[in-house]
Amino acid sequence: MSTQVVQRKSYPKKKRMMYQELQELPKAYNVIALSKMTKVRASQLMLLRKKFRNEIRIRIIKNKIAKRAFEHVKNVAGIENLSNELEGQCALMFTNISPFKLNLIFSQNKVLLPAKGGDIAPREITVPAGNTGIAPGPVLSEFKVANVATRIDQGTIWVNKDTVVAKPGDVISQQLASLLSKLNIKPIEAGIAVNFAIAEGLLFKEQDLKLDVQAYRDELVRSFQEALALATEAGYMTPETVKPLLVKAEQHARSLAAEAGYIAPDTAEFVLPKAQAKAQAVANEAKKKGYEAQ
Repeated sequence: MSTQVVQRKSYPKKKRMMYQELQELPKAYNVIALSKMTKVRASQLMLLRKKFRNEIRIRIIKNKIAKRAFEHVKNVAGIENLSNELEGQCALMFTNISPFKLNLIFSQNKVLLPAKGGDIAPREITVPAGNTGIAPGPVLSEFKVANVATRIDQGTIWVNKDTVVAKPGDVISQQLASLLSKLNIKPIEAGIAVNFAIAEGLLFKEQDLKLDVQAYRDELVRSFQEALALATEAGYMTPETVKPLLVKAEQHARSLAAEAGYIAPDTAEFVLPKAQAKAQAVANEAKKKGYEAQ
């Protein structure tokens, strides 16, 4: 009788460590965020890791290993939903920072990259007027194709005026990308975005995490102004309404005193002209009836 020896497949140490770590990290942090690594450079990740090393654990993962590891993670709500989102090259962030703040941090750490043929212009791209520092040669044809008016002056190419070469949504051609690169114009904004996150049992998609900070700031200012106006109109006393309430009370008191004919330093300029106008009106009526002032 022969004995068959079954050999277990040996996985590389790096994969085994990733498998183990991906079972431990989800239990150690309140937030797990997923980012698709589109146009993200290693240098960007390095800077973020260095800057937030005590707050964010960033791991570039193998999707199959992560999915298998997550199958053994219990009591972390939403982990199975996160597993279903793992496609393409992904990075996972483990942190206790709110996913909204996390996405804001990443948006503030974006970099500008040179354009490549086929890229979509994210915004209007302008070639500025002035000396390009480029010597005349074949590159002149690239300026011509891009409809950028130029002249040769002192041995270099000068752009005659600011010229828009692409509008938002336009496809950047290979020739235009080459020209922009020569001019050191970097129109492509690249960075990390949170595409999916789970936080204390709640699921967040990319569109849920986009915050217009300026819009929220404007809304807060507007809400404060409206609340202040309402409280002032209602006579509700707070540290913020004391000054406008006193101003309003002073205006009402001055108006009442003036209407009542009460002469005081603050009301004389209103009461006396009004009294004079009334006296003049009486004199005019008396004159109509034949009475003359003696």
